[in-house]
Amino acid sequence: MSQSQIFLFICLSFIGGIFLNSFLPVGALVKTGLVILGILLISIFWRYKKITVLGFCILFLVLGIWRHQLTELRIMNNELRKYNDQEKIITLVGVIAKEPDIREKSVKLTVQPENINGKVLVIASRYPEYQYGDKLKIIGKLETPLEFEDFNYKDYLAKDGIYSIMYYSKIELVGQGFGKPIYKILFYFKNKFEETARSFISPPQEGILEALAFGDEGNISNDWKEKFNITGTRHIAAVSGMNITIISALLLNILLLLGFWRNQAFYLSVILLVIYILMIGAPASAVRAGIMGIIFLTAQHFGRLSAASRAVVFSAAIILALNPLLLKLDVGFQLSFLAMMGIIYLQPAFLNFFKKMPDFKFFSLGTTLSTTLSAQIFTLPILIYNFGYIPLISPITNILIVPFLAPITILIFVFGFSAMLFWPLGFLFSLPVWFFLSYITYLIDGFSKLSFVSLSIKNIHWIWLLISYLILGLFIWRFKEKQKLKFLKY
Repeated sequence: MSQSQIFLFICLSFIGGIFLNSFLPVGALVKTGLVILGILLISIFWRYKKITVLGFCILFLVLGIWRHQLTELRIMNNELRKYNDQEKIITLVGVIAKEPDIREKSVKLTVQPENINGKVLVIASRYPEYQYGDKLKIIGKLETPLEFEDFNYKDYLAKDGIYSIMYYSKIELVGQGFGKPIYKILFYFKNKFEETARSFISPPQEGILEALAFGDEGNISNDWKEKFNITGTRHIAAVSGMNITIISALLLNILLLLGFWRNQAFYLSVILLVIYILMIGAPASAVRAGIMGIIFLTAQHFGRLSAASRAVVFSAAIILALNPLLLKLDVGFQLSFLAMMGIIYLQPAFLNFFKKMPDFKFFSLGTTLSTTLSAQIFTLPILIYNFGYIPLISPITNILIVPFLAPITILIFVFGFSAMLFWPLGFLFSLPVWFFLSYITYLIDGFSKLSFVSLSIKNIHWIWLLISYLILGLFIWRFKEKQKLKFLKY
């Protein structure tokens, strides 16, 4: 057993502890028993490496359980949460910690109160407008986020440290400029970019442009959001983990096809990925996906794709150590992890299948299709489990759209920079941007009108999810065994 394998088992044990306590709370007696068992295995059988490793794995399992329980305890003891659902009017002074989420008639403000852990989501009228870094004095009642039949809004906010909501309270602007300078610059750029884009491109293409560039769905109508849902392409309208995973995988290949040396393509891919994440405001979901994407690029660059899964598991363990609630409550984190694992384990099989397909000078068809399908298949079970429907034509729509996301996104930013610097140049680049966005809207609109576009499934049991990934695991194992036999023959 190598050191890298031992490290992998320890990371998996820690993640397993978080997973276990997320679905089945572990009592103090069980934890104590596991700790004693782990110490005994290490101290008595220290001469036997595998048994000693098992002992450490048990201890890290308990560590994962304890880390999740510590987070739950912090939520229970949150100062603001104690005032939820009471008639008492309270006064809070805090700073807007995220870019305001502007809707048609309202705005959502994430406020970090002074000297208090946890944030408050403030639902306010659309006007007057507030900006990131504004300090506000808010007078109103705190309420617990609602739990709907098909969506637990309370848990969704809890993973981001938000445990209370204030609806249409009295708000007074106390001061400005309290945010981090780097975010202020990024948000200013984003707003200027979107304002410029609107002068060249009209809806629905303009709304999709903002979604692709910044993950901002504010200018996408509900009708179009529904079209995205039923065609299985909603992920392209958000800076999701799956998107960044696929983009990071395709970006390196595109740069290589453009004639860059491998070293140049690798470093440029990482730089472009980091710049992209910063440009969209560095939301936590994109940062997590970016970490996994960079790890994948690094493994691919050094020719150690076989060991990439260990690096991804390690990065997942670090992310969950910082916020263990993500494992159960953040679908974006789940999609990031699974999409990456799909590319690592399924892409070789698809590359073998598509090896006879023609490759164009600036577009590797086999690599593009294999990357897209690998991520799609590995994330499909979790999408069905969470959203309750099977997008029957999702593989087709995604194969036709996802391979172009990386070049389209890059082209959008080239267009935006050009338009802000020199209007005629912006007009020139707006034409191909409009063409590609129209291609996306045409496909989604056309497929959404088909009668067999999706199949609704309600109350899916977690056993189905487990069976799905066991089948995928079995397929990967069989493929690897066949590859070993071929290698031995030669």
